[in-house]
Amino acid sequence: MRILVVEDNRDILANVMDYLQLKGWSVDCAQDGLSGLHLATSQHYDLIVLDIMLPGMDGYQLCRRLREEARSEVPILMLTARDALEDRLQGLRSGADDYLLKPFALSELHARIEAILRRSRGSRTRRLQVADLVYDLDTLLVTRAGKPLKLNPLGMKLLALLMQKSPAVVRREVLEEALWGDDCPDSDSLRSHIHLLRQVIDKPFARPLLHTQHGVGFRLAESDDAL
Repeated sequence: MRILVVEDNRDILANVMDYLQLKGWSVDCAQDGLSGLHLATSQHYDLIVLDIMLPGMDGYQLCRRLREEARSEVPILMLTARDALEDRLQGLRSGADDYLLKPFALSELHARIEAILRRSRGSRTRRLQVADLVYDLDTLLVTRAGKPLKLNPLGMKLLALLMQKSPAVVRREVLEEALWGDDCPDSDSLRSHIHLLRQVIDKPFARPLLHTQHGVGFRLAESDDAL
């Protein structure tokens, strides 16, 4: 589970990050609106904790741009010291899923996040997407540019791992461990499965998405630029 926290107050940010990490979540952070928008649109998150009063771009603007321009459906929990009804309504109208007033107990933040994630899992289709490549985790249907693709079970698992980490590089040993545990058949097995995956998801299309980072691993992304 991966969470983005966008908050300019260093003390609040540190406390929230430490608490959520203790709960077992992976947490990234940003301290201004523009950095938060960049992370939210370039990385995959299961939920965003978003302060309203931010430098550069406030939380209302960031939330609206994620919903309207980026077409993002990631759940958003807004944090603010503003307690007027109109402020709460503005947050919800901009696309937030819930609203938590400062000061707040970390235990309440945790409970709100879990409630939002439960609602999100129940109401939204679970799917992974990189560019025009889509993997529906409920139906196990993989498509690119709307065209159904056929993969074997190991190829499906490999694709899911790469899509979940996109656009980051996934190291060879991480992929081998996930696919075979301690019983990796041989040193060329992963290379063979990567080749088969590339034949299905890239070869029929003009733009490749599966890229090799030599000596490191593989990544799924629109660009082949090294991170």
